[in-house]
Amino acid sequence: MSTSNIVLNVNGIEVIYNHVILVLKGVSLNVPEGKIVSLLGGNGAGKTTTLRAISNLLQGERGAVTKGSIELRGERIENLTPAELVKRGVVQVMEGRHCFAHLSIEENLLTGSYTRTDKAEIARNLEKVYNYFPRLKTRRTSQAAYTSGGEQQMCAIGRALMASPSMVLLDEPSMGLAPQIVEEVFEIVKDLNQKEKVTFLIAEQNTNMALKYADYGYIMESGRVVMDGVASDLAQNEDVKEFYLGMGGGERKSFKDVKSYKRRKRWLA
Repeated sequence: MSTSNIVLNVNGIEVIYNHVILVLKGVSLNVPEGKIVSLLGGNGAGKTTTLRAISNLLQGERGAVTKGSIELRGERIENLTPAELVKRGVVQVMEGRHCFAHLSIEENLLTGSYTRTDKAEIARNLEKVYNYFPRLKTRRTSQAAYTSGGEQQMCAIGRALMASPSMVLLDEPSMGLAPQIVEEVFEIVKDLNQKEKVTFLIAEQNTNMALKYADYGYIMESGRVVMDGVASDLAQNEDVKEFYLGMGGGERKSFKDVKSYKRRKRWLA
């Protein structure tokens, strides 16, 4: 990957929870400006922890980055608060959507503009969200608790867009959604990337869908990056097909269960 336009650089970070549990073990990745990068792997691989390390949401879970560095456009950001990162254009859409159940869809969206003071800009952003998510405009007065999972996921992404981000960290957007809705959400992500030039780092278990829309991918296992490459190349890789796309025949296995697997082990390089 070219390093000339890297907006986010994660360099060898380790994350420890409760001062004793080592979760990330030297994770490194780069996100180029204006691209979609997917962070892939099964449940417990470390994807969500990686995103939370970047957005500085670890402290509330008694976690901390203990080694390595995280840079946004060449500047270290490990000590910034989540609110300061939002002001610098980095917003996370958390796993599980986390809409405010008692608020309407529109009220939920407006909470995403708390860092903005220009009312005209807020109005423009709201209209932009409704253009990308017309279903939300139809349901704008409905309580979030009474909307579908797909509508709540769209609301969560739309709420992030209200902050005018340059980068969105998107955690498990397909979780609990029907395949048709998942495709719709990823199509909107693609449009936002291409038309609004929003950079995306997406943590996702749905490897097939993630690689279909991403430019580049990283595969994680047990807190480490074990493989990375251009998304189209990963999608055609025989090992990825077998272990993550279920196309190898027989029972689907994990990399760690096959001692003869000859993947490139970055942590040993």
